[in-house]
Amino acid sequence: MRLPTRLLPRNPDSHKGDFGHVLILAGSPRFSGAAVLCAQACLRSGAGLVTLGIPESLNKVFIKIKPTEAMTLPLPQTKEGTLSSLALGKIREFAKKIDVLAIGPGLSRNASTQNLVIKVIKSIDKPLVVDADGLNALAAHLSILSGKTRVILTPHPGEMARLLGGRVSQVQKDRKKVAKDFVNRYNVILVLKGHETLVVEKIKGIYLNKTGNPGMAKAGSGDVLTGIIAAFLAQGLSGFEAAKYAVYLHGLAGDLAAKEKSQLAMIASDIIAKIPKAIKSCSG
Repeated sequence: MRLPTRLLPRNPDSHKGDFGHVLILAGSPRFSGAAVLCAQACLRSGAGLVTLGIPESLNKVFIKIKPTEAMTLPLPQTKEGTLSSLALGKIREFAKKIDVLAIGPGLSRNASTQNLVIKVIKSIDKPLVVDADGLNALAAHLSILSGKTRVILTPHPGEMARLLGGRVSQVQKDRKKVAKDFVNRYNVILVLKGHETLVVEKIKGIYLNKTGNPGMAKAGSGDVLTGIIAAFLAQGLSGFEAAKYAVYLHGLAGDLAAKEKSQLAMIASDIIAKIPKAIKSCSG
């Protein structure tokens, strides 16, 4: 698959603002790595600017572990060190400067944090990529998706089952039907992850991905995909295109990583390391 001309090549007089600013709301004391992986993947996939919105107490830690090129936005936190619902005002103000918002990786299921997720989704009118704990928060509040047209949800089968209030076995029995029914009801773009990941949109239909391998079933792989999708959105692709090309590229990078490291030994950061090679192979 060749990447769309919107991404390649770039004009000689381009500047970083031409390739979008992504805000990633992610991370908590136990899951700081999720935020880092998402930001790294986003930068490697071409976003011009990336800001990590993180609990304020983690800022000193993130200065050492985040990608050098990423910025941070320290935000109010709970007693447990997770993002607090009190962060909404600062997020809404900062969101005026961005093009895309990704929310969820490593946020935790703290009640205040989950409340923040719902308020952010309801009140910020930017293209959204919702993953991980963002999906867990959304499960009991799907009605807020009504009227929103620029939302991409990226559940694995377990998260999809929670969104539906059902069982994983029900999701896996007929993945296409489950995904299509959900999209028709809520008018979102759905990325149902797993073997042969599906990208589903009401008008565009279904894309079934053929890249990727079982070695990608590791912690952090989904965070990487979220970063790639957000980067492609920031560079001007439609939601369906961004999700489709991101899923393909993510799987291809995973295949390249498995070839070098083996499926057994590869980890999520190996996928990020192969994004440049995957992009080159899709650019000819």
